[in-house]
Amino acid sequence: MDSRKRLEELRLLLAEHSQRYYVLDDPVISDGEYDHLFQELLEIEEKHPEWITPDSPSLRVGGAPLEKFSQVAHRLPMLSLENAFGDQDLLAFEDRLLRFLHQDDPPEYLAEPKLDGLAVELVYEGGVLIQGSTRGNGEVGEDITAQLRTVSSIPLRLRKGDRARLEVRGEVFMERAGLVALNGQRAAAGEPLFANPRNAAAGSLRQLDPAITAQRPLRFFVYGVSEPSVSGCRNQQELLNFLADLGLPVNSHVRFCPDMATVISHFAELAALRHELAYEIDGMVVKVNDFSLQARLGSKARAPRWAIACKFPAIQATTRIITVDFQVGRTGAVTPVAILEPVDVGGVMVSRATLHNGDEIERKGLHKGDTVLVQRAGDVIPEIVKAVVEKRDGSEEVIVMPTSCPVCSHPLLKPEGEAVTRCPNPHCPAQRLRSLVHFCSKAGLDIEGLGKKSVEQLFELKLIQDLPDIFFLKKEDLSSLEGWGEKSAENVLAAVNGAKTPSLSRFVAALGIRHVGEVTASLLERSFHSLESLIQATVDDLVEIEGLGEQVAQSTVEYFSDPAVQQMFVKFQQAGVQPQVESLDKKKLLLSGEVLLFTGSLKKLSRTEAKKMVKDHGGEITSGVTKKLTCLVVGEKPGSKLKKAQELGKKILTEDEFLQLVESV
Repeated sequence: MDSRKRLEELRLLLAEHSQRYYVLDDPVISDGEYDHLFQELLEIEEKHPEWITPDSPSLRVGGAPLEKFSQVAHRLPMLSLENAFGDQDLLAFEDRLLRFLHQDDPPEYLAEPKLDGLAVELVYEGGVLIQGSTRGNGEVGEDITAQLRTVSSIPLRLRKGDRARLEVRGEVFMERAGLVALNGQRAAAGEPLFANPRNAAAGSLRQLDPAITAQRPLRFFVYGVSEPSVSGCRNQQELLNFLADLGLPVNSHVRFCPDMATVISHFAELAALRHELAYEIDGMVVKVNDFSLQARLGSKARAPRWAIACKFPAIQATTRIITVDFQVGRTGAVTPVAILEPVDVGGVMVSRATLHNGDEIERKGLHKGDTVLVQRAGDVIPEIVKAVVEKRDGSEEVIVMPTSCPVCSHPLLKPEGEAVTRCPNPHCPAQRLRSLVHFCSKAGLDIEGLGKKSVEQLFELKLIQDLPDIFFLKKEDLSSLEGWGEKSAENVLAAVNGAKTPSLSRFVAALGIRHVGEVTASLLERSFHSLESLIQATVDDLVEIEGLGEQVAQSTVEYFSDPAVQQMFVKFQQAGVQPQVESLDKKKLLLSGEVLLFTGSLKKLSRTEAKKMVKDHGGEITSGVTKKLTCLVVGEKPGSKLKKAQELGKKILTEDEFLQLVESV
């Protein structure tokens, strides 16, 4: 047979047998027969490397090591989920849904196991896997295409792969047995062990050398796509069946639930079953099944309204509080942290646990020296549940919040109505240091070479004291420092120079404004076309942005009004720091200066699609009929907003008129 034809035949055979083995758990040939076919494919590709394609099974063994991961912007955000911790939280979730939908009939649900792994996005074009990335911050992740190609349960080519583009989302994980085997290998090699399957999966996918990832026993389950509408499916249940038909692995414990009572019942069943599964799950994800209802419900800044993650009761253990440290954060919050006798909690050694604030300490009645019950909330974050009072012997000491800052000695404040004690001194070294660390970190500008230890070193030597100082560093400042050299100094300065033109959202998130994280910063960037306009924004301007509340608005305005901050921006300007906003073409400028609101039932668009169109064309969205509103788009049964807009003389468009407007360019 012609070698080219045989190669195509082998690819199809190996893809089919991988599907049967890793996805369907129904192999029809032996491992030896599979290995023989695979070796034959490798021999042909070795002779004809120009025939290797992105869907070749040979890519399962990994490619050339990467120097570093590049960044991938998700076309649509990968949102996180709000949490529930029991029956009452699930019932409250349904109540919120019904209030938002203005209906009495409860929706139907789909319940899916919540895997304890790493969320990823897979992009297929023409049925072929062309890109894979981590969730990252939801907006931007790391490009791990080469690593994901080595995961055997991820198809390199989809069945029925005639679709132009499909963005698939799911979870990569490691089974318990795989972790045991991997840790056995690492122990024999004298390498540190992975604490749990999630850490092992995340660490394996973040290997720069894909060949190392290929040796790790990783698996994958799909749970959705970025845009359900492209599938032609009407609900989540149909979508998962559709994805399974394409050859993607779907978890067998997904359940359709006609009502919340069934959801609650299935949660109890899954909790009882969790320890019998080959892999770890830490809860159950509950989704409104119907996509039209999902579209009506939409999303908040960080999470969709139509889904919730219900967590299993946390894993617990008993230990003792040795002492309490008080840490000062970048916003001045003073957080008590319990130093514990190390204890294994569900496979993770825990030696520290946050006590949150003074009110929490008082509520739980905690003392130094107490024997305490510790748990990993949601199986992840260590926290102290309670003191075991029966074990007290009289040597315990009451934990008292300090009255002065443990770093700068400035008197502390506890604002009325707040639980957090704060250091109000803006020059507090701890706040400035943590702000600098955050500014340079992955959550900030991600300046390579300026990790926590390097920033602490430069701060201690007074080479950097505020954020703009980073951009005034010189080679001679760095190259002579302990642990540095000319090359490392050059690399850091190149990274610093490259950070002078960040996106506006990244820059705002890096500033560390209280209550303003990456998602909120993205909302601000979409609503303001320059840093200057954001700095001049009022509280009223900010609360008009969907997804932003008054607390965020007040905090943002207070930050930019601070004279010290204003002086800091003068230094940024002197250093040549210029945050960038995506330039708008003529099409996107169509709605520039317009503030729109949608009311009533839309027939041709979901609310999410309609709002995206406005933002894509340079407009803004508001949540109410105010003076700022310039145009109201009405669907069926628009209600009181139409009347109020007419009274204020606002422009009124039907859904069809709005579509004609945005499609006219």
